[in-house]
Amino acid sequence: MAGNKRKAEEVSNGPKRKSPHACLSTTDGVDLTKDETAGVLTLKGEEEIKVTGYSFGAVKAVAGEVVFNTGMVGYPEALTDPSYRGQILVLTFPLVGNYGVPDDEAKDEHGLLKYFESNNIHITGLIVSEYCAQYSHWNATQALGSWLKKHNVPALFGVDTRMLTKIIREKGSMLGK
Repeated sequence: MAGNKRKAEEVSNGPKRKSPHACLSTTDGVDLTKDETAGVLTLKGEEEIKVTGYSFGAVKAVAGEVVFNTGMVGYPEALTDPSYRGQILVLTFPLVGNYGVPDDEAKDEHGLLKYFESNNIHITGLIVSEYCAQYSHWNATQALGSWLKKHNVPALFGVDTRMLTKIIREKGSMLGK
């Protein structure tokens, strides 16, 4: 209809606070590296909703259905789960990346990948609240951001994922880009 414009709604990125353990969120005084650029996720529904954050994966534009995962552990497994193929995944756990990513070629005694659900990352994009670039785990071989870049998957941190999840629950399935 003529004269009927979509309303743009800005989503709050949550409270500003100091981030511990070299992890990055929407904080004052965090020195973002040159690879971390501002990014925007636009949700398309009855209303257009823009969510801003910082990039820590591949820097590219993507589109897909925006879905969320409320699990507390297992982001390497979630990202390689074929059921998320082509979707932009929002992880609601507040800190992601702190235990890195294990060896993506290690196999068990049956010849199956030891730490992943499949051979590939199936998500189209990743949205998290706080990203920890410095991982600490005996089994990790690389940072989450490096792994995502290697597989050409964009990701944003500094987003209030609780608010985003609430919007998706209330408004239903939404496309994002």
